[in-house]
Amino acid sequence: MTASPAAAALTTRAQEVSSRIVDDILTLVRHETSSYDLPGLATGLDLLRELTVQRLGQPDHAHRYPGGECGDTLTLTYAGTGTGTGAGTGAGAGTGAGHVLLVGHYDTVWPTGTLAGWEQPGASEDGREKLGGPGIFDMKTGLAQGIWALKLARESGAPVPTVTFLFNGDEEIGSLSSRPVIEEVAQKADVTLVLEPTAHGAVKTARKGTGIFQVTATGVEAHAGLAPQDGASAITALSEFVVAAAKVAAPDRGTTINTGLFRGGSAINVVAGQATAGVDIRVSSEAEQARVDAELDAIKVTDPRVRIEIDHAWNRPPMTLNAASAPLLALAREVAREQGRDSLPDTAVGGASDANFVAALGLPVLCGMGAVGDGAHAQGEFIYPDTVPAQTALVAGLLGRLTRPLRG
Repeated sequence: MTASPAAAALTTRAQEVSSRIVDDILTLVRHETSSYDLPGLATGLDLLRELTVQRLGQPDHAHRYPGGECGDTLTLTYAGTGTGTGAGTGAGAGTGAGHVLLVGHYDTVWPTGTLAGWEQPGASEDGREKLGGPGIFDMKTGLAQGIWALKLARESGAPVPTVTFLFNGDEEIGSLSSRPVIEEVAQKADVTLVLEPTAHGAVKTARKGTGIFQVTATGVEAHAGLAPQDGASAITALSEFVVAAAKVAAPDRGTTINTGLFRGGSAINVVAGQATAGVDIRVSSEAEQARVDAELDAIKVTDPRVRIEIDHAWNRPPMTLNAASAPLLALAREVAREQGRDSLPDTAVGGASDANFVAALGLPVLCGMGAVGDGAHAQGEFIYPDTVPAQTALVAGLLGRLTRPLRG
């Protein structure tokens, strides 16, 4: 498909600055920001703010929300120049510009020190270059692309909306401190774009809901050699529980259950009095949430002396393409066509993101506007750098079309 002149100019400019965008991506990747490394997160957020200011200038409004035991959340708002009839809220509302929220997390699943042993991937089978690194796909590429998207949109000379960047440092552990900030800011914006990686180039319009359950078994300690009969093993009972819990999964309904952490006991010669398990649960519907809750509560273990307690911590609600988001997807596809793309597919994925919170409020949101690559949370995590210009131009072009609130 042939691109329109304005869209062609935008994509050409993105190609021209592609190496600079990739440099910014690698700058972010070289500073490790594990979700559990508070000093690393703090300096990583400082670096991200500095990079944003270098590319866009000082924001019209900024606020840093302390994360406590999690990484801080930062919002940076740049007033728009749009002439739309609708007024966004927050900084820049008086310009008549629409208001777009760009969300991205800067924390990664990788422990500090991972970078030192990271091996760069070879080229793909078709010879395409790959770039790897902890968090490069999920989701530091999206952060850099989002910053450059606003820069390119501004440089195009066309009106732009007010844009608020929201950078949070706890997404990988459930957005425990940033969720209320995300929900508050999203309700003040007209639309939200989440800069998570794509699904092989597709935007993500449906995501599973997630539960992060903590299961605790409390048994009776005893000497493992002298009086094992007096003990009630928390480890044995909890092992029974996690095996039974796995059977509650229903992949045909989109429900998966994974026990990813298991800890217990005090010594090898002591019948364990305590054990805990961390259970990851993914569901596609609220009905499945209710079923899983009921069936986990119904599990019985062999030794009645062991007490099982379940913390039913549903973290993110299921996300679907709601009525508010459908026009946003249509607009994104229109922008993609204008830029010469044959299509912009959308898909449902098993992972959750901060888009789940926004969709649950009934607000317009698109997720997966970031990197093209693969291997999230895996040692082979990588991006295709040749896709960086097109993805950046897509977000830039969409910003140029969001100078007024969407109409369904």
